[in-house]
Amino acid sequence: MKNILSKTGTLTVCVILLIAIITTIACWDELGSLVRTGNYDSTDNMVETIMAKSATPGVAMVVSERGKTEYKSYGYADVNNQKRVTEESLFELGSTTKAFTALGVILLENEGYLSLSDSITDYIPSFEPTIKGEKVNITIHQLLAHTSGIPPWSIRLIPEGTKEDMLEKTIHNVSDIALDAYPGTAYNYATVNYDILAMIIEKVTGKRYQDYMTENILIPLGMTDSYFSTGQEKETDKLTKGYRVFFGKSVEYDAPRYYGNIAAGYLVTNSKDLECWINAQMGIGDIPDNLLKAIQESHQVDIKTAGYEHENQYYSFGWSIHTKNRVVSHNGSNPNYSSQVLIDLEKQQAIFVLANLNSSAPSLIANNIYENMNGNHMNKFNYDDVYLLIDLIFSFLVIIAVVILSVQVIKLFRGMELNIRDEKTRFRKMKGSSIALILSIMLLLLVMILPYLLVNNYLMIKVWMSYSMFIWMGLTSINCILSIIINIKKMGIIRSGL
Repeated sequence: MKNILSKTGTLTVCVILLIAIITTIACWDELGSLVRTGNYDSTDNMVETIMAKSATPGVAMVVSERGKTEYKSYGYADVNNQKRVTEESLFELGSTTKAFTALGVILLENEGYLSLSDSITDYIPSFEPTIKGEKVNITIHQLLAHTSGIPPWSIRLIPEGTKEDMLEKTIHNVSDIALDAYPGTAYNYATVNYDILAMIIEKVTGKRYQDYMTENILIPLGMTDSYFSTGQEKETDKLTKGYRVFFGKSVEYDAPRYYGNIAAGYLVTNSKDLECWINAQMGIGDIPDNLLKAIQESHQVDIKTAGYEHENQYYSFGWSIHTKNRVVSHNGSNPNYSSQVLIDLEKQQAIFVLANLNSSAPSLIANNIYENMNGNHMNKFNYDDVYLLIDLIFSFLVIIAVVILSVQVIKLFRGMELNIRDEKTRFRKMKGSSIALILSIMLLLLVMILPYLLVNNYLMIKVWMSYSMFIWMGLTSINCILSIIINIKKMGIIRSGL
């Protein structure tokens, strides 16, 4: 018996050491980038440090100060083919698309097509949300300010697909949704608000959302490379590859398409075109009068209708607006892209950062550049990126799960012998096995319902989170099942008295 235990223990230690060595070798560069402080002697050093620490493959940015514009590009648009990012490289914007959609709504109001105080049901009669079982009205203004009461988790109701009717299906899926709060009473960011606005744009114009926006905003501003991605268009060679983080490393990721979410996150553009956009926000350049007027209106905050974020910070017309400093900003993220825009209207300073990975890198970079432009110190990298943290935590848990799985398999193959000398020992071992059995069953159930505890579902976890989370869930489920089998066998042996 002692020989068996000795061999089992030695083999287990060898397995653990082997896994630790292989993991360290495979992730040496990634582990190093996590530990190293990084060089912040210049903006280039700062960007490269943040990219390394967040595993971001490529970054493009445009910086404008009082009309003087500079493009900056870092890393790869396509890692496998060593294709570098340029000012013409195209990225999905994510939620920084919302300011474009809001501008379209303002244009329509100024042309007399609608009023911001109109009820949604005036345009979409089937849209009948409820609160506490009672039907309530939501206004266009409340959609724009995220004060509609629609819950943030409603993003999971957006169906995957690229067919023409996906926007209509999205609205149908939320048409009778139970609200978190009475409309107009609380700020609650829900991306679906802007998909509903897209449907209203289509209803009043008789055009597809993307056609109206292209004709009335993109082309007049000179954003000729930009387009709203439906998933139906032919992919241009200027489009960067999208990535997701896995075991501290970025891997190419062809994310699912959500045509029904087009107005909230699927404008595709580049640094060159975004120069036109950010300068237009500051009134720089040749801008049609109707657009300039609408842009200026989009920066105004009516405290009675805007969404309150925190002191002096309000959400209105697709912008997070600081009323004291007159700074408008927004970040954006899709499953495999992210962005950040920051514009100081008073100082005429603007930064727009794009990345082909969903991470906090664009926000960190944009804020640091803004600080540097104003003579302040740039902030060191901070591990507050939820997606990076999830990957780090679950990558570590995967390694532990692999070790446990190895030990469990060894136990099953080598068989089990229990040295039971007396009734007291029998009782203790039976009690221990029973507790282990119950805990294994509980953990298995917990893993199975984990996505729902996170107010999510399996599809959302699969699309947005690191693969390491899914792998951990799978390995832990197997470990729980093996543990259940082992403990049932132990209890059988104990009962038989062998």
